[in-house]
Amino acid sequence: MASLEDIGVAAGINGLSALVFLLAYSILRLQPINDRVYFPKWYLKGIRASPVSSGSVTKIVNLDPRMYLRFWNWMPAALQMPEPELIDHAGLDSAVYIRIYLLGLKIFIPITALAFVVLVPVNWTNEYLAKLKDVTSSDIDKLSISNVPPGSSRFWAHIVMAYVFSFWTWYKLYMEYKIVTKMRLQFLASESRRPDQYTVLVKNVPADPDESVSEHVDHFFCVNHSDHYLTHQIVYNANRLATLVENKKSLHNWLTYYQNKYERNPSAKPTVKTGFWGLWGQRVDAIDYYATEIEKLTEEEEAERDKITRDPKAVIPSAFVSFKSRWGAAVCAQTQQSSNPTIWLTEWAPEPRDVYWRNLAIPYVELSLRRLLIAVALFFLVFFFMIPIAIVQSFANIEGIEKVLPFLKPVIEAKTIKSFIQGFLPGIALKIFLILLPTLLMIMSKIEGYTSLSALERKSASKYHKFILVNVFLGSIVTGTALQQLHDFLHQSPAQIPKTVGVSIPMKATFFISYVMVDGWSGIAAEILRLVPFVIFHLKNSFLVKTEKDREQAMDPGSLAFSITEPRLQLYFLLGLVYAPVSPILLPFIIVFFAFAYVVFRHQVINVYDQKYESGASFWPDVHRRILIGQVISQLLLLGLLSTKEAAQTTPFLIALPLLTIWFHLFCKGRFESAFLRLPLQNAVIKDTLERATEPELNLKVYLEDAYIHPIFKCGEYRRPIIDEESDPVIVATKRNSRKGSKTGSSESSLKLSSTR
Repeated sequence: MASLEDIGVAAGINGLSALVFLLAYSILRLQPINDRVYFPKWYLKGIRASPVSSGSVTKIVNLDPRMYLRFWNWMPAALQMPEPELIDHAGLDSAVYIRIYLLGLKIFIPITALAFVVLVPVNWTNEYLAKLKDVTSSDIDKLSISNVPPGSSRFWAHIVMAYVFSFWTWYKLYMEYKIVTKMRLQFLASESRRPDQYTVLVKNVPADPDESVSEHVDHFFCVNHSDHYLTHQIVYNANRLATLVENKKSLHNWLTYYQNKYERNPSAKPTVKTGFWGLWGQRVDAIDYYATEIEKLTEEEEAERDKITRDPKAVIPSAFVSFKSRWGAAVCAQTQQSSNPTIWLTEWAPEPRDVYWRNLAIPYVELSLRRLLIAVALFFLVFFFMIPIAIVQSFANIEGIEKVLPFLKPVIEAKTIKSFIQGFLPGIALKIFLILLPTLLMIMSKIEGYTSLSALERKSASKYHKFILVNVFLGSIVTGTALQQLHDFLHQSPAQIPKTVGVSIPMKATFFISYVMVDGWSGIAAEILRLVPFVIFHLKNSFLVKTEKDREQAMDPGSLAFSITEPRLQLYFLLGLVYAPVSPILLPFIIVFFAFAYVVFRHQVINVYDQKYESGASFWPDVHRRILIGQVISQLLLLGLLSTKEAAQTTPFLIALPLLTIWFHLFCKGRFESAFLRLPLQNAVIKDTLERATEPELNLKVYLEDAYIHPIFKCGEYRRPIIDEESDPVIVATKRNSRKGSKTGSSESSLKLSSTR
């Protein structure tokens, strides 16, 4: 069981690690050669063209001593940009994401103050644990609820504080939901023109024997949205072409590498083996080999490109349909188009850079099956991952290691080694186990078939949150308790087991303190150092870069990675809410995390990250809901804990708390969530009216017609299907010989429409 001294050693190790990372960053960021690593966002915006270091005499090292005296000034600089300016600079998604850390500070600073003023003295002034001879405890546990004897009237303090903590959390969540909703509506109202404001994604277009997909879409919307329909863009299955383009890009990188290598040393021509990964096969001239391979791929790419644009089977039953106004798009996106609810499915189109093109080619009928299979796979992944979690927990204390590896007892009993193991090793071991998990969960989300990057990140975040909830939190408590107290369970009467479990749950606070310091202190400091992008940039800069354009392409600004960072962030909310009434000693460590992460991520958003899309903070309802899930769990755990403490008279007063939390969630859902799912028609009309008044000559069709062309076609010739552009009334012929699905009209008639395209 970790003691205060062990936690102090762990705090020193992690604090020193964080300090080293920050010091390394503060020095590396001043060097001109690293400018594109630590300030890529300004280069992408075209504002920063060269390193800013007035005293440097070379392009590699900054020799101005005055710059090194101010190497910590990045911290206050990260806090100086006002939020409206931050939104303009980085987008609403980034600004609202940073507010999550600020929300953590708003919730937990008052809760920590109350807990240390009220609950810590209540817990500390007992001697219950000291009298127990069959339970291992430490000084930290004496600060927790475990030190309060069963049946004590002091549990009233914990119950009252549970209500106070809950009401305060609800108040801050409500106010934050209100603020974010207002920010979103203002952002949408003031946002500059974007293609997705006028466009809907239409899925499951029914097949028609007499018309192509393009003709069928054009006809349907000319008939059913005659006053507002403008144009459409059919969707091709270009996945194989995209793969060819990526392979060609990789070959170009290798060709550039060997050309640069040859230019540096013309006396020795580089060679390469033609086998798998260059491990075996015939050795040939590397430059000639890659030039030949690129030529072959170029021919194959052109053939595939021509096939896609000519083959009707390459067109999938989906389309991006654009309208003359935002109002028309809003009506179409938010209504049912056909009496058959399984066809002509419409939803708001993602912005062009948010589209995940590969999944558009997945047949609609496959989606339900895919999601069922992934749900089953996720269940087994979560279930079987409990095994390594249990192994990690067996090493969370000295006793566990000595049981598994008794020959190490003389070594690990040494004071310094013992403190390191108890305070540092469990947290770092768990973090290592979780490194590859987000990538696996993202792959699973892609298999499910979501068609936008934002949806993929939200669904992956949902999976990661479930995993953290079950395995990292509940798994750590359950497996840790069982292994830690196994000897006691086997040598005491069954009536004593509930008491042992009830006492042991708060004792897991020491493990989570270790995890918070490893992940939330050292991990956040490592984030700002950007070691992996640093190495990759300099490797590319050394071997692949020939021009300034190449150097810009070598930059990797990264992004917030919502699918990874938000679920991890939710763990800190969960830990704070669970342990606030149980073991408040954890709270200061969480506050340090929120404060430190707020500064770091604000700096990264301003100077580094380049978001791949802008969703207008559509993720906020998920954030709000997950915090409340953590609160319900905390209330149920406190209820279960007090039930083992012979507090029959006080425990029933906690039953109302989970019910009130669920009611609060439903209230906020009804009050705010619609603003994140639908666009108010009133707002759309206002923007349309303003646009017509200020830009009467705007040619919206020219602006929209190529917005949703697959990016693969933008680097080559694209043949757009010919659509009548005349402004006079047009004839929309109904060439069908039979009536099917949503078909309109008859084989003997045609429908005259005013021109709406």
